[in-house]
Amino acid sequence: MPKIKTNRGAAKRFKVKASGAVKSNQSHRRHILTKKSTKRKRHLRSPNHLHTSDAKVARRMMPYC
Repeated sequence: MPKIKTNRGAAKRFKVKASGAVKSNQSHRRHILTKKSTKRKRHLRSPNHLHTSDAKVARRMMPYC
């Protein structure tokens, strides 16, 4: 049986933790940062955990990661 290809876009965006949770970066930190408060930008630095239903889809895209 052939191997399943990893979705490279998903592999660059998500990391699967040992617990099985999927970690990703927060959005809204790329541009238009002047109007956002320092506190808001600081909180966006912390990693985000995907919802369980979304994590299931992300894990299916990355079978070997």
